[in-house]
Amino acid sequence: MTSRFIIFLFILFSIDSFSQGLMEDKLKPTRQDSLRGSITPEREWWDLTYYHLDIKVEPDKKHISGSNTVGYKVLKSNKTMQIDLQEPMKITSVTSNGKKLKFNREGNAYFIQLKKKQKKNDINYLKINYEGFPKEAIRAPWDGGLSWAKDENDNHFIATSCQGLGASVWWPNKDHMYDEVDSMLISVNVPKHLTNVSNGRLRKVTEHKDDTKTFDWFVTNPINNYGVNINIGDYVSFSEVFNGEKGDLDIDNYVLSYNLDKAKEQFKQVPMMIEAFEHWFGPYPFYEDSFKMVEVPYLGMEHQSSITYGNKYQNGYLGRDLSGSGWGLKFDYIIIHEGGHEWFANNITYKDIADMWVHEGFTCYSENLYVDYFFGKKASAEYVIGTRRGISNRKPIIGLYDINREGSGDMYSKGANLLHTIRQLAKDDKVWRQTLRGLNEEFYHSTVTTREIEEYISMSIGIDLSKVFDQYLRDYRVPIFEYEIDDGELQYRWNNVIDGFDMPIEVIIDGENKILNTSNEFKKIPIKNLYINVDDDYYVFTKDLKITINN
Repeated sequence: MTSRFIIFLFILFSIDSFSQGLMEDKLKPTRQDSLRGSITPEREWWDLTYYHLDIKVEPDKKHISGSNTVGYKVLKSNKTMQIDLQEPMKITSVTSNGKKLKFNREGNAYFIQLKKKQKKNDINYLKINYEGFPKEAIRAPWDGGLSWAKDENDNHFIATSCQGLGASVWWPNKDHMYDEVDSMLISVNVPKHLTNVSNGRLRKVTEHKDDTKTFDWFVTNPINNYGVNINIGDYVSFSEVFNGEKGDLDIDNYVLSYNLDKAKEQFKQVPMMIEAFEHWFGPYPFYEDSFKMVEVPYLGMEHQSSITYGNKYQNGYLGRDLSGSGWGLKFDYIIIHEGGHEWFANNITYKDIADMWVHEGFTCYSENLYVDYFFGKKASAEYVIGTRRGISNRKPIIGLYDINREGSGDMYSKGANLLHTIRQLAKDDKVWRQTLRGLNEEFYHSTVTTREIEEYISMSIGIDLSKVFDQYLRDYRVPIFEYEIDDGELQYRWNNVIDGFDMPIEVIIDGENKILNTSNEFKKIPIKNLYINVDDDYYVFTKDLKITINN
């Protein structure tokens, strides 16, 4: 997702401890949080196989109506299915095998009573009819919902964005990230002068006598719920073919008609992005579904094979360099960041939003690797180190499980700097690159936990990083490398750390690079000079105890 950590920082620094306590009270888990965020008994017994989302969008009314056909495999016997749809949207009927099914609603969760016996390994289908006026996004993509805008020619300009809030804000589905649908048909009916762009490939466009058109898009690969999108506007398109690691990749770009020339120039960065990330992460994960950039009325989001773009055709983040290093103006933030999510978010997807750093930390780090690929390792280090100024270190990166609660906004830049630090620990960039590519191969089209990611990285680089991950992900403190030089001796240790934190660190001592195996107990080594340099590539703080004492 876009860099929400900027918004988080302004919020965090503008509230005092009292108001922060009140906010925490309001965030105490509710029954609705559990229904939304946990793998309930009404979810766990069935596995998603197929969706056909078939809807009519009426822009003048800001209304959606239609159906979602759900295909599922029975894992064990049960008669109650949970489907999610957020108010004020409502399910009007549910049918299976031509028979109406009873259901009841509890907040945003519907519980459907099935008539047919659910036999293990059977593939069954039901059709959910629904309608309503979906929540309007006021500050998309941060608050989520539908963006109902107009372009400069007064044409409707509409888009969805719903990470965190959930796809059930505009269509009924199994709204938990652990279970991705295997394939999906998205049929969207709109006024005939408009175009709808969704995920996957366009199968057909059907014109109707009521002055509308239906666009059918098919997604071949597994897709997460919030990655499903509709984008409606007065679009024109242009295309190219990228020769990638798995052959020819179709790249299609959909932009507002009057932005065509600017888009053709700015979107030259799209194949550059794919080239860099295929080098670092492995093949683009969705060749079968192509790759699209789609202009929208908000900043942008990582919708799978349908990346949305609203960065106003300029480099940086709305023209700003988030790192302050200068390198952030060498690329379009939204193209690179949201494109990077195809590997970390869409290929590798968290099972629980508490592990959202797996999406955002790795993708923020992908910006650094893009800079590395085109401008060199020194430039990339300057960029990622520069992003540290956006880290607040007030809350852990990992959130609360089973209640749809993400962690601190530090998951972006702090997550990226954690990975940059681990690159130093790996010592060998070939090993590090293979680790990143190996993640996308091992967890190809999978939903994961952070523990699985942590254990894979430790295994791949041959170092037990469990304490390192616990420190940076589950504690909010940054390790402090404390040292003192006295009478030809250097004393050093870690402070501000969890028990057992033992990360080695590289320092320059007497003109030589040395790796110090450090713990929270003081260690001593001889030294000739009166100073040392700690490698800036490690995200740590340093403290000269002798200077502190003298002051």
